[in-house]
Amino acid sequence: MINIKSDSRKIKPGDTFIAIKCEVNDGHKYIEQAIQNGASKIIAEHGNYSVPTVIVEDTRNYLNNYLKENYNKYLEEMTIIGITGTNGKTTSAYLIYSALNKLGIKCAYIGTIGYYLDKKICNLPNTNPDVCDMYELIINAYDNGYKYVVLEASSHGLYSGRLEGLIFDYAIFTNLTRDHLDFHKTMENYALAKQQLFKKLKPNGIGITNIDDEYSKFFKSKKILTYGINTSDYQILNYETNNQGTLINFKIKGVEFKINSSLLGEYNIYNLLCCIIILDNLNISLEDISKTVESLSFPPGRMDMIKYKTNSIIIDYAHTPDAMEKILETVKKTTNGKIYTVFGCTGDRDRKKRPIMMDIATKLSSKVIVTIDDPHNEDVNQIIGDMLKGVKRNNYEICLDRGKAISKGIELLKDKDILMILGKGHEEIIIYKDEKIPFNDRKKVEEVLKEKEKIEI
Repeated sequence: MINIKSDSRKIKPGDTFIAIKCEVNDGHKYIEQAIQNGASKIIAEHGNYSVPTVIVEDTRNYLNNYLKENYNKYLEEMTIIGITGTNGKTTSAYLIYSALNKLGIKCAYIGTIGYYLDKKICNLPNTNPDVCDMYELIINAYDNGYKYVVLEASSHGLYSGRLEGLIFDYAIFTNLTRDHLDFHKTMENYALAKQQLFKKLKPNGIGITNIDDEYSKFFKSKKILTYGINTSDYQILNYETNNQGTLINFKIKGVEFKINSSLLGEYNIYNLLCCIIILDNLNISLEDISKTVESLSFPPGRMDMIKYKTNSIIIDYAHTPDAMEKILETVKKTTNGKIYTVFGCTGDRDRKKRPIMMDIATKLSSKVIVTIDDPHNEDVNQIIGDMLKGVKRNNYEICLDRGKAISKGIELLKDKDILMILGKGHEEIIIYKDEKIPFNDRKKVEEVLKEKEKIEI
């Protein structure tokens, strides 16, 4: 395991603490805490401390070089698959992880829903934890016999150096739509942050790009494979969707190929293609690809469906305008009933996307119940006010208690209706200021339905 840490809270006796400066914090403030926790050595840019100390010009450069020199020999022996983009990262990565393991190829997953080996090992604080933790997770996988790793690469993780030094065999770009502009300011800056993944390819690494996306021009590499509806190496020819799944017709390097999938929605065809491309490039036969892909299911919190009488309750992580529009349009095609939507917008994030999401929700739903997501440190009334700016329809109500909002949504269901609960997906907490309040959308739905069963009996 890696005994150098940049987070003083994770220091164990005998570890080395390295003080990293970043835009929002300075690790030098936590050196004494690290020593109290048992750090036996300090690497810093200045100061004198009570344990052996090495003063360097730039601690971040020192750390990157240290990790590279000591651990990249393991990375060279592994096949590392990175996926970046606004939407589809988690589903694509989880599908690849699931498919490889079904084929007997031991693959680890690192991303939004946690750290997985043969099963979920733990949650992670971010899609990409700090660079020391990223290396530790990958080396832990290696030590446990996993020579394949698929990981999500977020724009924040790439920009802030949490993936620094990692080298990839495959870099996949899914799409780029409005998100995180509170941080990146412009779509071009956002694209450039994600582009960094393609610059981390090994010399023989392969870039895989969604040719249909307008930002695909940012995602190039020495060896590139394309996919999409437009002419590409892996081309979607046509597809048919019903409430049971999707029948898809592909052309793979000139050969037509059909596959049945339980996954719904055009956007999930793109996610499946990411998986198919990886399997094809690992020389898995089309017959085995077909059998494996047909058995795949969604990751936790993505299109998570619960049946209630003749109705469906769907929980999904969709938290961007594009993701919301795509999932609502997808489910609209599967029912003649009404669609009800429960959602909120995250605090301390891009305020301009809030009215866009509200417009989409009210346009594609019979009724919307507006509630909270993660307020963080922002006034809830400001978040709701932003959502309602310029609202064109009155088919909504406000219920700030997310649990009660879900209950209200369930009460609206009559016959063959669909309730969409969007924004938090797999998440287990609501973040409000300094509090982390335990809450999970699926658990709440199950609790409400259990109570209804008692009443109906």
